[in-house]
Amino acid sequence: MSTNDAGERAAESALPATGPTGESSTAESVSAKLNALQSMDHGMLQAEWRRFFRVEPPKRLGRELLMLGVGWKLQEQAYGGVRGTTRRMLAELSKTLERDGDVTRSRVTRLKPGAKLIREWHGKTHTVIVREEGFEWRGKPWRSLSVIARTITGMHWSGPRFFGLTAGTRKSAPEAKGVAHA
Repeated sequence: MSTNDAGERAAESALPATGPTGESSTAESVSAKLNALQSMDHGMLQAEWRRFFRVEPPKRLGRELLMLGVGWKLQEQAYGGVRGTTRRMLAELSKTLERDGDVTRSRVTRLKPGAKLIREWHGKTHTVIVREEGFEWRGKPWRSLSVIARTITGMHWSGPRFFGLTAGTRKSAPEAKGVAHA
């Protein structure tokens, strides 16, 4: 019997299982399993890592990170993992990080096709419809919100900021005189 086999058997017995009658709720079961991780040694945690991730743990991965990874997988199994949309967003952020070395610029609100962006400018209401390949404004296709904003205002504008999709820096409005605040 190899040391891996012994470690895996010890790890399996270290994590409490829900009773055959299901007397333990999911939360209690997960809590008990997470608490059991605290008492496991490095070898047992590595065996749990192999069991959950089906790969060897990274070399020189410390006990704390092994516990975090195994704890994550325990909770993921009990409560479900991240949604597909979150997984896609994380994959996109990962690609952006690899390509640009920074992800702060990619944090633009993602719009679903069919969504309407409405903005009033100088008394006129402008409605832009989000399409698969860009936007539609006044019945014509546009590739960029910024170009639409520039056409509406006659000046350079950030399209997402013009349509309220990014926070931007707003100066607080001066307080009105004679107005009581609660």
